[in-house]
Amino acid sequence: MSGNSYQLVLSPACGRESLALARGERADPKSGARSPGFPSPGPSDHPLPQAGEGASKIKHVAWVLATGSVTLLPMTAEAAGLPAVTVTPASGGGAEYSLSIQTLILLTGITLLPAALLMMSAFTRIIVVLGLLRQAMGTGNTPSNPVLIGLSLFLTLFVMSPTLDAIYSQAAKPYLDGQMPFETALQTGVMPLRSFMLSQTRENDLLAFTRIAGLENYEKPEDVPFRVLAPAFMTSELSTAFQIGFMLFIPFVIIDLVVSSVLMSMGMMMLSPMLISLPFKLMLFVLVDGWSLIMGSLAQSFLR
Repeated sequence: MSGNSYQLVLSPACGRESLALARGERADPKSGARSPGFPSPGPSDHPLPQAGEGASKIKHVAWVLATGSVTLLPMTAEAAGLPAVTVTPASGGGAEYSLSIQTLILLTGITLLPAALLMMSAFTRIIVVLGLLRQAMGTGNTPSNPVLIGLSLFLTLFVMSPTLDAIYSQAAKPYLDGQMPFETALQTGVMPLRSFMLSQTRENDLLAFTRIAGLENYEKPEDVPFRVLAPAFMTSELSTAFQIGFMLFIPFVIIDLVVSSVLMSMGMMMLSPMLISLPFKLMLFVLVDGWSLIMGSLAQSFLR
């Protein structure tokens, strides 16, 4: 037995047998007797691990597990009857994708949903106008950003409800009922959204991005590719939002000028005009029912 081996030795103590662990017992070559005990470990009994040896072993084990998982996943899916990647030709000329591909497409769509919301809906114009209104009133962070974003989201749903209803009735419902393949449903569902974006996009912006892309002019609006329509729509929305914001700034700027002139004439130059004009701005905004006017004007600005 080697010097680092372990043995279980029974030794009587206090009238009963106790289990003792004897390490490093060496037999006498002449008598053959063993001398139980726990000798103090020497430098050679417990060699210290080298620097980085534990980390390298962990990395090696992790690499083996990852390689085995990647190798066994297709075999497990096949054994369970769940094909990983399957594209089957449909009767209508399209293609039917397996559940894993549909799940991947769904997760990707959910990830890109905020960008789609900003680029292809009324959210951009509404949130920019509300932000400019808050700056014009000089209320700082009131209403807060979550309040403005929530108000913009609900107003966007209100404005986009006809388009969303058309997408559901023309594309989503037939696809869920199994009457339309995925590709056909996707192409059909994009058409109402394209119509909304084209109705809100200026012709100058379309021509500008068409020229930048190096394409020729289009005979019909339906011929405009989506890669040209999306940035043109975004630019038009920003331009419209800034125009509305300019109109909102005018009455509040007039109030600031009047208050500043009154304070200067009274010799109160050390008093901030913003501090005095803020109550008058709030009073004017409440008296004219400003929130209803702003929300109604924003909603009506999309009716073309």
